[in-house]
Amino acid sequence: MAAAPQPRSIRQKYGEELRIRRMAAGLTQEAVSEGVVCSPTLISHFEAGRRLPNPDDAQRLDRVLGTDGFFARWLRDLDSKYAEHFVAAAELERYATEIRQYGASLIPGLLQTQAYARAVFRAHSPNHEAKDLDDSVVIRMERARLLEGTTSPVAWVLLDEAALRRNIGGPRVMAEQLGKIADMAEAGRLRLHVLTFATGAHALVEGMLYLMSFDDAAPVAYAEGLRTGHLMDDPAMVSECQAAYALALGDALSHKESLAFVKAVAKEYERAEQ
Repeated sequence: MAAAPQPRSIRQKYGEELRIRRMAAGLTQEAVSEGVVCSPTLISHFEAGRRLPNPDDAQRLDRVLGTDGFFARWLRDLDSKYAEHFVAAAELERYATEIRQYGASLIPGLLQTQAYARAVFRAHSPNHEAKDLDDSVVIRMERARLLEGTTSPVAWVLLDEAALRRNIGGPRVMAEQLGKIADMAEAGRLRLHVLTFATGAHALVEGMLYLMSFDDAAPVAYAEGLRTGHLMDDPAMVSECQAAYALALGDALSHKESLAFVKAVAKEYERAEQ
């Protein structure tokens, strides 16, 4: 008996309609990308349902394809649960076969516990409402399930010692958070490396970096700052980001040493709680 077809997501429907309209217009992805002023890879991501265009790109798609505002109007109906600057990265990570993250001063979101995530959200939303805080934590925990399945992407994390030492939520929360990371590393679900303070300057010292690779698409890089993020798919820029990650990885402790280091810091938090 044949398996039932999987339902298509709204993004996949959006991408399929874009492909149909493009082909009906007799245009290649390269031709559309020239009119939208982006890379052909980005048009490929749109059509595969891996990414949605931003409002400006949707308007340009309508101009290139002569669709009279169709894609711009549809886009407005696709409300995302993520911050605008992170939407594209969140869409892509669901299709990644390998992810590499660097946490400069915070544990990356995919690895956070509920208590740690709550403390982070509370810190940057001082006038929050309880429901909004709860919703944010739920969304982050749903994202984290990406690493729980049998088809999870290969995951690497490079943590600055500052991310381990910054006491987010108190000693108990930190002990739990570092315990989770250690458990994932021991279970083989995470390749763990730590950049200690003794390392000094390193290639990623300026900030957070997130790398994603795919089976059927070019790799991307994502860098984030305060209320802003930048997704890069230009091959030269992605290559530079990959090289920076590799350089920093070369300065980090080995997986075995990093696991021992994280466990030791977790013990320090446990003792502080007693």
